[in-house]
Amino acid sequence: MACLGLYCGKTLLFKNGSTEIYGECGVCPRGQRTNAQKYCQPCTESPELYDWLYLGFMAMLPLVLHWFFIEWYSGKKSSSALFQHITALFECSVAAIITLLVSDPVGVLYIRSCRVLMLSDWYTMLYNPSPDYVTTVHCTHEAVYPLYTIVFIYYAFCLVLMMLLRPLLVKKIACGLGKSDRFKSIYAALYFFPILTVLQAVGGGLLYYAFPYIILVLSLVTLAVYMSASEIENCYDLLVRKKRLIVLFSHWLLHAYGIISISRVDKLEQDLPLLALVPTPALFYLFTAKFTEPSRILSEGANGH
Repeated sequence: MACLGLYCGKTLLFKNGSTEIYGECGVCPRGQRTNAQKYCQPCTESPELYDWLYLGFMAMLPLVLHWFFIEWYSGKKSSSALFQHITALFECSVAAIITLLVSDPVGVLYIRSCRVLMLSDWYTMLYNPSPDYVTTVHCTHEAVYPLYTIVFIYYAFCLVLMMLLRPLLVKKIACGLGKSDRFKSIYAALYFFPILTVLQAVGGGLLYYAFPYIILVLSLVTLAVYMSASEIENCYDLLVRKKRLIVLFSHWLLHAYGIISISRVDKLEQDLPLLALVPTPALFYLFTAKFTEPSRILSEGANGH
């Protein structure tokens, strides 16, 4: 009987030399996906550079949100923000290492994966066939193993480590904050982790293809907003505070990450020069900021120019 459905396959039940016996058409076991002949094959390939960049993007999301809310609730005079930033980095780094160690193969900082071929690979639940239009053959499995579930595992470890480490740290060093403000960055994480989980569950496939452009657009917008809010109009304004340079270099790293993700560095000698575009948005802002100064526009309007 022919195996219907885009993601239905026959699982190997017995193998003795050249003799192979396969089961009926159905769902492939975890860690396998169907091939062109509708047989379930183990995922033995190494993730591509683009796959690692996608996982890096999903790993950065909680870290960036941690840093944002820590900075938002710590206040300008709080000396605890730096320690909380370092703790958040430690939590996410340890969570990433543990996630890789518990993934197949267990105990090494390496994963085996199935190659992503198309967008539908992320949504196999939408492709369960109904041969007789009555009975549905359920063939839902992780065709992009382990790019879909490994993100959930990482978020779970991030949440556990945060709940174990952050409250103790905040209670010890956040003396400059009121009792009601000390744990607000932790409360914020309890909100954004479920949001990130739902985002991955529903839009994981869309994020896989769109994340390079999301990084570029958001990093450009946030850099422009930050420089405008900080009233940075020239290079001297950037050098006045070290924090501004840190923010600038962080955005440059995001610019580079987005460019590398888009180009995928398929042709190294052609793609690397694109990294020279990283400082361009900041330089453009500095050169044009004086022409968009609100006080200057208002004064020229009052003078009838």
